[in-house]
Amino acid sequence: MSAAVGERNRDRMIRLAEEFFDMKNDPDQIVVDEAVIARLMNIHPRSMSEERDADGPVAWILVIPTTIPLMEAFIRGTISERELLERTPLGVPYDALYLCSALVLPERRGEGIARALTLDAIGAVRRDHPLKALFYWGFSGGGDALAASVARASGLPLHRRGEPA
Repeated sequence: MSAAVGERNRDRMIRLAEEFFDMKNDPDQIVVDEAVIARLMNIHPRSMSEERDADGPVAWILVIPTTIPLMEAFIRGTISERELLERTPLGVPYDALYLCSALVLPERRGEGIARALTLDAIGAVRRDHPLKALFYWGFSGGGDALAASVARASGLPLHRRGEPA
């Protein structure tokens, strides 16, 4: 694989994220930059995962271990996604996991990549923390289906932003 091909996949993934989530026009959403990546890695090293093939990244997922009180505030809409990340304390037991985002290149969708990556991340976080709940902010039918699927597979209750916790 040439570096240029891998970079094209990376650039496609970045464009997908920008188009789908429109983070730059929504100050409440997380914009993943070096500072955010460092914060996520301090919370848990499996907060970010990717699947790669010979041409570079084909899928990215982002999960944020946090606390149930912060989950409840987020679900109620009293804190934003950005505030959820900023307020998540370091070095404490996490009992909730925010299923923040999953992106898969269009030609690789339907292969179960995002589900497998998410379940692997949940398993890694569970080895270190007593997770009791999953939560998410629905942006699409595919995201709703993924969240429901990983909740069933993990045996954890699922909460959606905007619905009672």
